[in-house]
Amino acid sequence: MRHRAQIVRPAVLVIEDDPDIRGLLRDLLERRDIRALEAGNGRVGLRVLHEQHPDLVVLDLSMPELDGWETLQRIRDVTDVPVLVLTARSAEDEKVRAFERGADDYVVKPFGHRELMARIAALLRRPRERQVESRYADAYLSIDHGTHEVRVGDREVSLTPHEYRLLTTLTSHPRQVLSREQLLDLAWGDPYSVSENSVRLYVGYLRRKLGADVPIETVRGFGYRYRPRTGRAG
Repeated sequence: MRHRAQIVRPAVLVIEDDPDIRGLLRDLLERRDIRALEAGNGRVGLRVLHEQHPDLVVLDLSMPELDGWETLQRIRDVTDVPVLVLTARSAEDEKVRAFERGADDYVVKPFGHRELMARIAALLRRPRERQVESRYADAYLSIDHGTHEVRVGDREVSLTPHEYRLLTTLTSHPRQVLSREQLLDLAWGDPYSVSENSVRLYVGYLRRKLGADVPIETVRGFGYRYRPRTGRAG
């Protein structure tokens, strides 16, 4: 019996503090069979970005707490996902600044619905330089990002959501030392309201569950690093 291949809908993450605009964009995207992911601020947006790996980010600049400029910088620190800036700021200097910081397109509010969707469609058609891998594996462990299954050899390891996000953050940046603030930002989505001790605590949880030999290194005075074992897991 022949099975039809499942069509994977593209996903667009909208980081916008105005719920009315988020709702409008959600409707526009869903009408075109595009999955809409939403975040009301930059901190939540970064967490959704890390968890869901969207195909495109629509980013507002004027947001409380973590503004669009800082959010854009942190996005570019970890991924080349296309970013469309959607803002009321129309000055040429603002546009130039956005492109210099890594934005792929810039649309000024109020915007035409058809033009915005045409720009989104164009960015979604653009080939990515690096694709998010659906699976991570080294000689020690393997991670299936689709099912969130983590295995050490033949043993499946059950992790809490925070433990899983911390592990995938570390394995997504192999051999790179990540500070506690960076880990809180990427794995928790908020480097300020959560204690830095949480990182040390959850690294301890991972070492207990994954085994004392898990290659998560403590770099005293800086943070943590995952150093992959060569070869294949299990």
